[in-house]
Amino acid sequence: MIRLLLVAIFLLLFFILSLILLPVEWIIGKFSKKTKDISSLRIVQGAFKGILFLAGVKTTVIGAENIPTDEPVLFIGNHRGFFDIVISYTYMKKPTGFVAKKEMWKALFIRRWMLNLYCLFLDRENMKEGLKTILQGIDYIKDGKSIFIFPEGTRNKGGGVQEFHGGSFKFAEKTGCKIIPVIQNNTDAIFEKQFPFIKSAHTVIEFGKPIDINELPKEERKKIASYTHDVIEAAYEKNQALV
Repeated sequence: MIRLLLVAIFLLLFFILSLILLPVEWIIGKFSKKTKDISSLRIVQGAFKGILFLAGVKTTVIGAENIPTDEPVLFIGNHRGFFDIVISYTYMKKPTGFVAKKEMWKALFIRRWMLNLYCLFLDRENMKEGLKTILQGIDYIKDGKSIFIFPEGTRNKGGGVQEFHGGSFKFAEKTGCKIIPVIQNNTDAIFEKQFPFIKSAHTVIEFGKPIDINELPKEERKKIASYTHDVIEAAYEKNQALV
């Protein structure tokens, strides 16, 4: 109970501080878009680190050297809990937009920070709007921003890794950017397993070796979703022993 209360108070304070920070970020963006991109990234990362500290989360990191600093990529991750984004985003080295559900657009305060970070709001029920979102993400990648998506489509409440939606890989197929598999274990132990309370937990995050879709054989390129799924599932099962 105490951790939930601490996180709630922290979020309230960050909301109040954002009433100052967001206008400042807007002004910075008028003079230097690049500076705004980096400052918004660092502010949100700092907030996420504060949340993880108060929640008592300890994370073992594997393969951080696989996160590139000189090119945009498509991060593909398995989805266990709400804290997946909080944990993974603290390791992003450059502006990276997460693909979120369209419902997140309604959260005005959060939405403003997400837009600063090039996040996308995907409507999976509307094919036309979904295509617009994918095209926007492709433009972001071409402009040097990375994209992070959970191709399972929703949080996995069972074991292993659910089947991936093939459309999630259009970002890489249309731009030729590399894919970085992101595997997280035990993140659901922080919140979901004892909802609505927050509990300290040890999690594992692994950034796999880049997958260059252009170097794959033609047949494997056609099955990039299942290929990446198998890579992530194998790492997930391996890392269960580290939790």
